[in-house]
Amino acid sequence: MTLLPLSVHNVKPECLDDYNKLCEDVLPSIHADKYYPCELVGTWNTWYGEQDQAVHLWRYRGGYPALTEVMNKLKQNKEFTAYRKERGKMLLSRRNQLLLEFSFWNEPLPREGPNIYELRSYQLRVRNATNTPSHQWGSVLRVIAALDHRRKLQESRNHDRVGARAIRYRQRNSEAVGGFFSQIGDLYMVHHLWAYKDLLSREATRNAVWQQEGWHEVVYYTVPLIQHMDSRIMIPTKASPLQ
Repeated sequence: MTLLPLSVHNVKPECLDDYNKLCEDVLPSIHADKYYPCELVGTWNTWYGEQDQAVHLWRYRGGYPALTEVMNKLKQNKEFTAYRKERGKMLLSRRNQLLLEFSFWNEPLPREGPNIYELRSYQLRVRNATNTPSHQWGSVLRVIAALDHRRKLQESRNHDRVGARAIRYRQRNSEAVGGFFSQIGDLYMVHHLWAYKDLLSREATRNAVWQQEGWHEVVYYTVPLIQHMDSRIMIPTKASPLQ
């Protein structure tokens, strides 16, 4: 099982440049060191949304054992200990989540820039104790399957197969980066990560999808699942593999 910790740091406005420089000096070295079984997926500053904010996404392919191993090793890393101490002086608050990937999405891989990124976060309604985010989103995907008459899809319980079809609605410019749902932290949350060349490209891509047959129905059936939604436009920092 692959885990993806998502960290959101609210930085003192006067410290953001120093914070970014500090992260650039430390995070890539952990990413590149095979001693630590983890990978830096991306690191960004929020451009539109909450201001003076940093967002970091890591990947642990070894699941919980790898997460624990890295935590214990970093406790012995004097450079990282000094980094955390210095970083603490610059922060107003921080929070994190442990995420799992939707298998029907792309795996986030390094890409060349320049790009802007949009992190769309959805707080889902809790319908019953066994209705997990993956099941709720899966119900939408089954609707998509029924609507895709041109490909003569049949409804299926195989969410991966149907989901792969659904993502094609939003792959006009390979903008889909990754899709995740929360495992620990704020629960019943889904995150979609998108990449665009700029805000104009984002507008054109999002407008174009409304011209595709079936997209209106997808939105119609998705909206009732959502209690709250949020969008961040983010700029990758120099340390980010996703540029």
